[in-house]
Amino acid sequence: MSEKEQPPQDKPAGTPVDRADRGAGPDGNGRADGDGAQRPPHKPWRTEGLPPGHGDDKPRRPRWGRWIAWIIGGYLVLFLLTTMQDQMAGGEQTIAYTDFTAQVQKQNVAEIFSRGDTIEGKLKQAAPIPGKSDATYTKFTTERPTFANDNLYGDLQKGGATVRATPVVQQRGVIWNLLISLGPFILIAAFYWWLFRRQRAGGGLGGLGGLLGGGQQKKPVDPSTVRVTFADVAGIDEVEAEIEEVVDYLKDPDKYRRLGARAPKGVLLEGAPGTGKTLLARATAGEAGVPFFSASASEFIEMIVGVGASRVRELFGEARKVAPAIIFIDEIDTIGRARGGARSIGGHDEGEQTLNQILTEMDGFSGTEGVVVLAATNRADVLDPALLRPGRFDRTITVHAPDQKGREAILRVHARGKPLAPGADLGQLARSTPGMTGADLANLLNEAALAAARKGESQITQRDLTDSLEKVQLGTARSVVMPAEERRRTAYHEGGHALLGMIQVGADPVRKVSIIPRGRALGVTLSTPEGDRYGYDVEYLRGRIIGALGGMAAEQEVLGVVTTGAESDLENATRIARSMVGRWGMSEAIGPVSVLPVEGDARSAGVSDQLLNTVDEEVRRLIEECYAEARRLLTENRSRLDSIAEQLLLHETLDEADAYAAAGIAHDTHTSAPVPAPAPRDAQ
Repeated sequence: MSEKEQPPQDKPAGTPVDRADRGAGPDGNGRADGDGAQRPPHKPWRTEGLPPGHGDDKPRRPRWGRWIAWIIGGYLVLFLLTTMQDQMAGGEQTIAYTDFTAQVQKQNVAEIFSRGDTIEGKLKQAAPIPGKSDATYTKFTTERPTFANDNLYGDLQKGGATVRATPVVQQRGVIWNLLISLGPFILIAAFYWWLFRRQRAGGGLGGLGGLLGGGQQKKPVDPSTVRVTFADVAGIDEVEAEIEEVVDYLKDPDKYRRLGARAPKGVLLEGAPGTGKTLLARATAGEAGVPFFSASASEFIEMIVGVGASRVRELFGEARKVAPAIIFIDEIDTIGRARGGARSIGGHDEGEQTLNQILTEMDGFSGTEGVVVLAATNRADVLDPALLRPGRFDRTITVHAPDQKGREAILRVHARGKPLAPGADLGQLARSTPGMTGADLANLLNEAALAAARKGESQITQRDLTDSLEKVQLGTARSVVMPAEERRRTAYHEGGHALLGMIQVGADPVRKVSIIPRGRALGVTLSTPEGDRYGYDVEYLRGRIIGALGGMAAEQEVLGVVTTGAESDLENATRIARSMVGRWGMSEAIGPVSVLPVEGDARSAGVSDQLLNTVDEEVRRLIEECYAEARRLLTENRSRLDSIAEQLLLHETLDEADAYAAAGIAHDTHTSAPVPAPAPRDAQ
């Protein structure tokens, strides 16, 4: 049993609870990888919008399926030809020596050839095969017994037979037979030699990767089917304004050159995962109409030292050939972490060499080539200072969370191509999803489309949207039959969360209460703010702690027990309290001091054990005070708690209006922008 709402976790005041995705693309996932784009052979990057014919002079990577088919086919053809040759050139009949001497006596032998006791020959006229009156033979072979004491040579001379020095049946030579027998081994040796050459030239296991199917030559990209522009990106107007200068420079560089200005060499896009940084980079290139080279930083790293630096040189070289162009490096913190730490080994780490090569290449820009480097990371704090200095990454653009207007715009972008019913309200859905990223919103609409398809509907209805929101926020319902006592305890637990959220001043409105097991929880209480929040005061945070402890307090007050269902509630309450005391200066005993770092041990930052003990005491005091307040409020409003629990046992799920009605509290659901929810359902 736990609340689904997420309190502010280790975030300073003045920041939203969750970071948000600003980007949205035609693929519906807020991120575009460049699938289908041209990928040069042996190169770990992807390209879009290259000029026609660019790269045609590069060596093509062999298509291994075709090569293997040709080798097998050639071997089979050679085998068939040699077999047919043997059959056509052969046809000799093995006969007994007595039959052979009978033909000699009849003077019917035309010519013979002998190797040891083996005799091959040809008759003047066909003779019947012994035992087969309807079959004849002309060429024959036989074995002369070692004890034979006849004058074979004299008898052959009497019959006019020719004794040959060469075989009557022509056979392949020793060298030809040797080549055929060693052919498969020669092919295997040639394959490994080629693989070794490719490994040295392409780096690492590139040759083997091509063999496994990743090296086929991509066709040139059709920009009209791959490229995206700012029209495909929503909810990031302020970011578009910052990056518009780069687009303008790539479109009309002479305007800036006349004034002696140069474009930024690099722009770092900083934001939480899923904020659409890759899509924004693609849209920048698409808006400017220039080629786009994209790669993940991890793709430059190989086991062989020096490969990453070589690939960086090739990437920047290719971009210069088709300038103006944009190079995009995703997750640059993979190779751009600060040097000199524990991860470096004497300055010869492969990641450091790759980073050094990137720094060198960016230093080589004069600002007039028209090549701009974009990079994305969600850990800008760990990047090497040499990357962020002016002349390399001149600008850092932070992609912030979308507000309500931005979420609605993102939803409309992702709704393209999805038939919405007339009653589907994306604006109401945007008000119900504070903190959701663009990827979350794309997944939300996709879940709604899947639900509509499963039901055989031709359009996505408002009910599909609310069901998918319930599934995403609360989890998938589980078919668990709980005992009556367990259901009653769960009802009071969730009722305690809900009631405290209703009666506390300034608390987030309760949107839904349910005792249907979802995910790992036996019940959920969903509370979301009426609007986007960017800062939290002491009273609000104390209210969040009191609300989180409401389930445990309700069990204690009504049933006199405390169960393991309060585990996640205690974790959330403790996390908020520790941040209030140790990071946000909300404790008089600690004062306006930041004691607990975001990562690592506070002692390594010089914090004394005495101060840490004081933090622990303050956290305990704060939580105990909030727990006592939660029990007091529930005791004073016991009748309301019983009413909510009774309705939960009856219907299992209460939406916003039903929950407030059960508590007997007046509530205007229109001004609070409730989360749409299905009607209460009967117990299963």
